[in-house]
Amino acid sequence: MNYTFSDRMKSLKPSAIREMFKYAADPSVVSLSAGNPAPDAFAAKQIGEICAKIFAERPIEALQYSVTEGYPKLREYVKGYMKQNHNIGRDFDDVLITSGAQQIMELSTKVLCNEGDVIICEDPSFIGSLNSFRSLGAKLCGVPMDPDGMNMEKIEEALKSNDNVRFIYTIPNFQNPTGITMSLEKRKKLYELAKQYEVLVIEDNPYGDLRYKGENIPNIKSFDEDGLVIYSGSFSKVIAPGLRVGYCVAPDEIMRKMVVAKQGEDVHTNILSQLICYEFLTQYDFNENLSMLRELYSKKSQLMIDLLEEHVVPHGITYQPIDGGLFVWCTLPEHINMSDFCTSAVKDYKVAIVPGSTFLCDESATSHCFRINFSTPSDENLRIGIERLGKFAEYYFNK
Repeated sequence: MNYTFSDRMKSLKPSAIREMFKYAADPSVVSLSAGNPAPDAFAAKQIGEICAKIFAERPIEALQYSVTEGYPKLREYVKGYMKQNHNIGRDFDDVLITSGAQQIMELSTKVLCNEGDVIICEDPSFIGSLNSFRSLGAKLCGVPMDPDGMNMEKIEEALKSNDNVRFIYTIPNFQNPTGITMSLEKRKKLYELAKQYEVLVIEDNPYGDLRYKGENIPNIKSFDEDGLVIYSGSFSKVIAPGLRVGYCVAPDEIMRKMVVAKQGEDVHTNILSQLICYEFLTQYDFNENLSMLRELYSKKSQLMIDLLEEHVVPHGITYQPIDGGLFVWCTLPEHINMSDFCTSAVKDYKVAIVPGSTFLCDESATSHCFRINFSTPSDENLRIGIERLGKFAEYYFNK
């Protein structure tokens, strides 16, 4: 049987990160390639208590069909929390509970973009979102990153040179993969450009609660008086990714279309997961949990930086400083073949890192960078992995 696949899927490639997981299954490999929360980050005991209570007191509610928009109490909690803590949500906004933040990208593209429409993206950016955009026929226009966020002059050039830009996609806090945080000045400028050129902004903020250095910067959605910003939030990094619960705050006119699109995909987000999130948020000290996570990741990130300085930087590899999040973006000397470096690292020295080309809007473009993660490995494996990376770099650069 010869199988014929749709045009939209022919050009899509398997996620290099997921492919790296195959190597990580080898117990001899230290994986610095994942983006999972640390094992110590999970409130497993509390979630177990919540599940027992739900099935003891209201099992049918947890097992029955539910409404597409999301568990009403969770939606109301999110509305109140975002308004009180982040000044997000106007009279024209509504909240949709989604199957992870990834679904927000897919739904937004489905309801806003026709095939061939343009999405302006940070370059590099999160591969999951880029593939969602690609799978629905959108064209990606990459804008390079400065140390304080997207290059605003390049954004305006892209807006002027493309007639069918539907939205600008940004991860302003501790961006994946670079770890860069967009400055307040650039956030305001981005909103001004969106207003001037009448395009939307998708503000993807899965890591915003994981700041462990510096002061919080207002979200772009907090400026939104014109219905221009779709805000994407997630409980994956602050409760548990396996629950697959995200939330979207967006103008209700857009939200109504997203609800219809979601009904055709999964009917509603897993209701048991929504109940677990709501109970965790309301019956336990969520702020205390966030403080625990920040302290945990602060220590692990500092360990990673110290190890990089000791073992990797002396060989000419540089890295982007971070104030939060889960990733560090490293840059190789320009004469080094990044793809071969990453492949040889896992094959020859048993340390897995993610090639930077994975995150580019133009997959054929050249990258000299790679991403490493410090949240998933144990402290001991971090030490082993970075030591191996340093030894490999010394060998590779001098072979």
